[in-house]
Amino acid sequence: MRERLFNFSAGPAILPESVLKKAQGALWNLDGTGIGILEHSHRGSAFVKVLEETEANCRELAGIGDDYNVLFLQGGASTQFFMMPMNWLSAETTGDYIHTGTWSKNAIKEAKLFGKVHVVASSEEAGFNYIPRSSELRWSDGAAYAHYTSNNTIVGTQYDYVPEPPKGTALICDASSDIFSREVDFNKHAMVYAGAQKNLGPSGLALIVIRKDLVERGNDKLTTMLQYRTHANNDSCFNTPPTFGIYIMGEVFKWIKEQGGLRAVAEVNTAKANLLYSFLDESEMFTGTARADSRSQMNVTFLAKTPELSAQFIKEANSMGLPGLAGHRSVGGMRASIYNAFPLEGVQALVEAMKSFETKNR
Repeated sequence: MRERLFNFSAGPAILPESVLKKAQGALWNLDGTGIGILEHSHRGSAFVKVLEETEANCRELAGIGDDYNVLFLQGGASTQFFMMPMNWLSAETTGDYIHTGTWSKNAIKEAKLFGKVHVVASSEEAGFNYIPRSSELRWSDGAAYAHYTSNNTIVGTQYDYVPEPPKGTALICDASSDIFSREVDFNKHAMVYAGAQKNLGPSGLALIVIRKDLVERGNDKLTTMLQYRTHANNDSCFNTPPTFGIYIMGEVFKWIKEQGGLRAVAEVNTAKANLLYSFLDESEMFTGTARADSRSQMNVTFLAKTPELSAQFIKEANSMGLPGLAGHRSVGGMRASIYNAFPLEGVQALVEAMKSFETKNR
């Protein structure tokens, strides 16, 4: 068995091995400073350099202009579910939401505490196994913002287009599980946010890319920490930020650049997903659960012929060094999360294990 397993966990998830090895040294001594990254003051020059490099590489990779703030906030993506409506909704205003799974459901629930919610479209009637097409979207007039979840980890679906709300409506994307896995036009969005624990770093940290005019439109009567302007005006350092998480995210950005950037990373991600989906389409034992036009390249969800066979395969895969394949507790089945750092050889190993299992259990 390999020293490190092929980790199919949906999150916290696999990180580039080179990043982890560099972080080992940085925990003890960051860049020759004699102090580890966990011990450096967030006001000191060593960490300020880390923060500035992380933001610069983020902007460079994604083509993010000066009209956007790049923020590194605590609380993961779920904090954004209530922070958004707190800033921009009221009893008289509406937020538009496309409902494609558990995370959009949670965001809708939080938004209803602060204002009106209009569901633009929903795939709930089909168990969220597809992404509504653009022709199915029914926007409201004059919404404060429109929200969608670009990739749905639990059900294995992903947008292959960017929704277009009416002119003047701010488009917001929860990109927690596919951010920086492909090129995305940030200029079509007023805000993109993501929990770090899928593709970018450790849990507890969120990356927020937000247009400056949207920041200024936020409610200025909120408690200080829950106003985006507080963090935008203080370079994410109003209070002590998650310094280690930011360091790891910065190293992941460097790693993406080393791979050739987002376009190169996307090509590898497509190759990994195609390999697994091609097998599922041909298999008599295993079946993919997402509709073909909505399949995720990050989270491949599938079933064996029976729940018993699914459980047996998960057990056997674990013994072979292929952990993390059990589906989310709310849906069962199986799920292979193959984020940026997941190697092609890991997908190859999974396909070979599935082929062997199928042969033995015909």
